Amino acid sequence: MSDGAGGEDDAEPGAGSPGRTWATAGVVLLLLAAWLFGHGHGGAPVDTAGLGRAPTAVAADHPARVYAARHPLPASPPVRIDVGSIGLHAKVVPRGLVDGAVDPPPYSTPEVAGWYRDGPTPGENGAALIVGHVDTETRAAVFYALSTVRKGALVAVTRADGTVAEFSVEAVEVVEKDHFDAERVYGTGDTDRPELRLITCGGTFDRAKQAYSANVVVYAALTGSRRP
Repeated sequence: MSDGAGGEDDAEPGAGSPGRTWATAGVVLLLLAAWLFGHGHGGAPVDTAGLGRAPTAVAADHPARVYAARHPLPASPPVRIDVGSIGLHAKVVPRGLVDGAVDPPPYSTPEVAGWYRDGPTPGENGAALIVGHVDTETRAAVFYALSTVRKGALVAVTRADGTVAEFSVEAVEVVEKDHFDAERVYGTGDTDRPELRLITCGGTFDRAKQAYSANVVVYAALTGSRRP
């Protein structure tokens, strides 16, 4: 993903102000897109079987909607994400913007995912965003296997209030960065139900540019919640 560095590494979880609106979503989308488009990988990719570079399934123009939970959850920041079907079990930390772009977790902690803290929390109405690296110069990172997740897979997001928001994967999509539609992918103000987006790098790695050619996007919708 990006070489984002900044002062966000020790940020405390925060859900923002209750009753938030997304009137500034357009500006935020542009900033998010700038992160996905404009930053390099910081080194050659791990020499592995290629997970994270070509998804096993590519979504149609509009992801198929699953049966979604009727009621959204109150705001509460995520602290953990689990996708058992691909062996993904990771800590989630809040991330903000640095120099006009989303600041992902640093390469020094590649096993950690980042939640965009100025958007919805997972389980609220709108599309919550969790991002992560696919790999580093030396090893696989948190979202290395993200492209292999299947439609219908369970994504469990543990929140600070102790609830586990359960999402079902509706689609997996690989999007070339020069065709990335930020408004469609992020669209926090365009959905009337709780949704989740998981995003990492994908496609092929350009050694000259030190960047991947595409992004892998997983679309999921809230189907329930529980307490452990």
